[in-house]
Amino acid sequence: MNIVDKIIRSATYEGMADELGNPTDEYIKLYESLARKGVKHIITGFMFVSNEGRAMHKNQAGLDTLDKIGNFKKVTEAVHKYDAKIYAQIAHTGRQTTNTGYDIVGISNKKSPYFCEIPRILKTEEIYNIIDEFANSACIAKQAGFDGIQLHAAHGYLIHQFMLKVINNRDDEFREPFKFLELIIRKIHEKCNDFPIWIKVSGGVDIEKYEGFIDLIKFLDTQKIELIEVSYGTMDYALNIFRGNKLPFKTILKHNPIAAKKNWLQLAKIYLKLKKYTPQYNLEYAHIAKQHTIIPISVVGGFRSYEEIENCKMDYVSICRPLICEPDLLLKENFKSKCTNCNLCAVMVDSNSNKLRCYHGR
Repeated sequence: MNIVDKIIRSATYEGMADELGNPTDEYIKLYESLARKGVKHIITGFMFVSNEGRAMHKNQAGLDTLDKIGNFKKVTEAVHKYDAKIYAQIAHTGRQTTNTGYDIVGISNKKSPYFCEIPRILKTEEIYNIIDEFANSACIAKQAGFDGIQLHAAHGYLIHQFMLKVINNRDDEFREPFKFLELIIRKIHEKCNDFPIWIKVSGGVDIEKYEGFIDLIKFLDTQKIELIEVSYGTMDYALNIFRGNKLPFKTILKHNPIAAKKNWLQLAKIYLKLKKYTPQYNLEYAHIAKQHTIIPISVVGGFRSYEEIENCKMDYVSICRPLICEPDLLLKENFKSKCTNCNLCAVMVDSNSNKLRCYHGR
């Protein structure tokens, strides 16, 4: 396989939708530019399946209503002009959100140490309604011309919450950690005629010892999944998902609306747990996954050069920050990213007023 064909642009929040979740011209141009500059496989930033599942960001995109099909067709048509494929990442935040104007819900009443909102516990029938919402969102994606969807089952969002023992204390059928995910996958295949499903999972987490990872991969191996992307962590300790060489603490205090409400001790408990950046930092979990499934594996986290990707034994490698720093990176021979892992691109999009871009040296 050609090295460029092995590269996936991993999902990253854009901040370029309108307040209803429709793509703006900037959103369309972002994905068209990625395709035009050589990215063959693109995953969008996370899109809500319902208003109740929105993130705290006002400009998050959503695939929740049929009237958005035409708007998102503009995105897929722009990408397909360059023979690239684009997958819609769909998600429900569960307890990991705030200030949306809608109920904050969770599988239990345990609050996130970062968002600090006590969620309303989802009733069993409400969970079945959310399963339908995921399937409806996938069908909207199909009608809009996406090549498939990626289920966001990582980073502590709702699907992931069911898998975490420290959160899931339910006494109904959804006490079983993969039941919710299984029913979502089944419903999507039923309603969308076997529309391709990718999935994003967290290999490790910071809120508990994650022995369930191998069980998750074995479960996925029994499902009709076309690709598993291996990431890390939850939004409870968000910086450990993408890591960096330093903590932009002053920038976080100035721009992050959640950090502004916390005292120094609360912030220290979260940010002093920051894991240092190391190259290819999720590769260990990807290798574990590879041992327990025949489904193709992509690994995201810490890939910065042609050589690292060429030598990686995974089926695919996912990157994003290098493409934020250098959108034309894949057009360069034997590329090595100039990204310094400063984390400013990730920190600034949480301000609700900044769009995704590179801040290094600017």
